[in-house]
Amino acid sequence: MSDALEIGIGFLVGLATSATFILALVIGFCTLIGLVKLKKTAGGRSPIVKSLDEVVSREPFVYLSPTDPRGPADQLHTPELIDAADRQS
Repeated sequence: MSDALEIGIGFLVGLATSATFILALVIGFCTLIGLVKLKKTAGGRSPIVKSLDEVVSREPFVYLSPTDPRGPADQLHTPELIDAADRQS
């Protein structure tokens, strides 16, 4: 009976060890890739490319702020949504 208990404990320790190793490997890889993505680009002259526009224009990509207009089809400011907001207030 003690042999079966030792085998079971050994199996559980091995399983926990391998699962912890795989988890640490995945978390480390995701953290490394996440930090690389946050690195500032040099406008197409660096090995990190966030947009094909950076490669073509050699300028860093400029993202729109949340308050910038989105053109004639601005889905956040449609007449239906404006009317619904007016009815709620």
